[in-house]
Amino acid sequence: MPSSRSRGDVGGIASDVAAFHAAFGLPRNDTPTVDVPAEVAALRVRLLAEEVEEFAAATDDRDIVGIADALADVVYVAYGAAVTYGIDLDAVLAEVHRSNMTKLDADGRVLLREDGKVMKSGRYTPPDVAGVLRDQSRGSTT
Repeated sequence: MPSSRSRGDVGGIASDVAAFHAAFGLPRNDTPTVDVPAEVAALRVRLLAEEVEEFAAATDDRDIVGIADALADVVYVAYGAAVTYGIDLDAVLAEVHRSNMTKLDADGRVLLREDGKVMKSGRYTPPDVAGVLRDQSRGSTT
């Protein structure tokens, strides 16, 4: 079943990937679990590694179409892994974003390492991923 979203609309990717898993009979869980068969877990790791390798190759080739395609595949496969493990990845990403925004210092400045990596300020609070998963297990992802 095709997505009813227009091009560029990122909302609903998680449900699209869940629909893909349902349509193709792929493993999926409704609540967070590590109870995934070893061969399925290994496949999820291999798929992500393949997509990251494609991104690296496209980056080396300076191929913008390849970069975009590989990034989309990385995200799609990551969402597929989340579906497999029963993780509400949107909720986890929202919490990681909340945490990342606390990396700004008290004056709203970014602290950058020499290589461009964003560093944590004194205001930083780590993401509570365990809390998000706990809430999801209880039936609340808000």
